Amino acid sequence: MRIDADQLCVDYNGTVALYDASLHLPAGCICGLVGMNGAGKSTLFKALTGFVRPSRGLIRINGRSVKEAQREQAVAYVPQSEGIDCQFPVSVWDVVMMGRYGAMNFLRIPRGSDRVAVRHALERVELLELRNRPIGTLSGGQRKRAFLARAIAQRADVLLLDEPFNGVDVRTEKLMAQLFIQFREEGRTILISTHDLSHVRDFCDSVVLINKTVLAYGETSEVFTPENLAMTFGGFPPNLLTGPSSSGDSVAVSYTHLRAHETE
Repeated sequence: MRIDADQLCVDYNGTVALYDASLHLPAGCICGLVGMNGAGKSTLFKALTGFVRPSRGLIRINGRSVKEAQREQAVAYVPQSEGIDCQFPVSVWDVVMMGRYGAMNFLRIPRGSDRVAVRHALERVELLELRNRPIGTLSGGQRKRAFLARAIAQRADVLLLDEPFNGVDVRTEKLMAQLFIQFREEGRTILISTHDLSHVRDFCDSVVLINKTVLAYGETSEVFTPENLAMTFGGFPPNLLTGPSSSGDSVAVSYTHLRAHETE
């Protein structure tokens, strides 16, 4: 399912969060969304999910309006973190079932098809054995997988993921990367907001560089260049180019690595 945005503008009480942002992402791609904090990444996600209404511009998701895409449960958002009351006795199964709410009637009584979808989603993220565990007792990586399972149960064609690899263990990181590749093969479009440039380099087909507007977008090999990153970040602050991986090792994005993409 493709995503099209043309001259998108969003402001909050007169403060411009995003202006004249345009991008066109094909179906069946993994796209990295890269920019500094406050650059407009979250605003773009909110516009794509209908949480904020643009002051100007147009969004189409597979040719449909955001409202129509919402009605069809076509877009799923997986936040960076969710406030979980560890004392609240909601199970992993119940959290994932929330992804089916849009397909239920107002009484939200699960049907057989809803239970099948939840079970399948939990199997894909390898959490089926923990389905009756209270969500608050899971590790950070397990919670991330549970929220991803909720999006899978929704059966959305567009997945918006906010820092999905942040704070997860190595097993979860590898599993999620494998799932994203599977989603791409299924024809879904995955938009990943991330500060870890190594993930963009390693498995994103395309990249969107953003700083209050879309500065550049397209295939990673063409867009992910030192010049474009300098334009996005205003230079190369060390904390943006080097960060700890989940295994504790240092991950660095060097000019040499970035230059290699230009010749691939």
